[in-house]
Amino acid sequence: MAARRNLSLIFFLAFSTLHSLSLSLSQSQSDPTILYDIYPFIRVYKNGTIQRFIGQDFSPPSTDPATGVQSKDVHFSHLSARLYLPTNPSAKLPLLIYFHGGGFFTESAFSPTYHRHLTSLVAAAKIAAVSVNYRLAPEHPLPAAYSDAWLALQWTFSRSDPWIKNHADLGKIYLGGDSAGANIAHRMSIRVGSGDPAPGINLRGMFLNCPYFLGKKEIGNESGDAYTEEQMRKLWVYAYPGSEAGLDNPLVNPGMDPGLRRVGCGRVLVYVAGKDVLRFRGKYYAAALRRSGWKGGVKVVEVEGESHVFNLINPNTPKAAAMIRVLAAFLNHS
Repeated sequence: MAARRNLSLIFFLAFSTLHSLSLSLSQSQSDPTILYDIYPFIRVYKNGTIQRFIGQDFSPPSTDPATGVQSKDVHFSHLSARLYLPTNPSAKLPLLIYFHGGGFFTESAFSPTYHRHLTSLVAAAKIAAVSVNYRLAPEHPLPAAYSDAWLALQWTFSRSDPWIKNHADLGKIYLGGDSAGANIAHRMSIRVGSGDPAPGINLRGMFLNCPYFLGKKEIGNESGDAYTEEQMRKLWVYAYPGSEAGLDNPLVNPGMDPGLRRVGCGRVLVYVAGKDVLRFRGKYYAAALRRSGWKGGVKVVEVEGESHVFNLINPNTPKAAAMIRVLAAFLNHS
């Protein structure tokens, strides 16, 4: 129960307000049978009602008054994304393609959490960024998010937007993401490394913040936080009901992926948090990557005393600021 209360408090501090999508709450009260409940992410009722508890607020694109970072929203195919440029951009900048977290069920590229995070990182690193808004489960079960992410990469590689064409150096591309978004970033690096995506494209590196990876066999002390571990497992089961291998699907368990060596960049930075049940998987991912025959270098940074995606929950702390500085240096590595 303590773990459940702690997890609830973390997300309430992070995202503060409750929201619902799809049918009204009054409908769920008329038929209160719950199909599944993955608190604090989502609750789904048998009558089709969907309640999302976090990440539903919208921050409009803007010019940030504190940093001068510009942002705008773009639409392509059935998708959308938010683009960022620092103040007075030089001709060509490293480009970060970012995938938000939210357990595949909630959040967006336009929520205050991610708008604030990308604005801060773009200002610190002096880079361009594309924050991808992929479709969410359960309306669009996995692998829809992976397909959307690849479509977003192809759109970016096409240089069809003037911000990308004029200011992004596609020879210096980085992928990044947190939690489920880190999982997606990893899968996109595999796809990039499995073929030639387009002329002039060079994936330099990737950073994964508290990456969402799982597996059937327990590693470390995952069961020490039984409630949180169970919620993490339920996310995959309900987000990807058609997954044949379940928790050992290579999409969520990189250790089961025979193609892991095809990660398509030379540098990977993994952040894990000392109080996060997913920290064991982040370390395991790095070890599996080293064993795979991949020729690059991977570094794991463990931040003691912090919880899952601590830098997004409390962005103004010294540890969160230190993380931004490390990421900015990583993104500007020549």
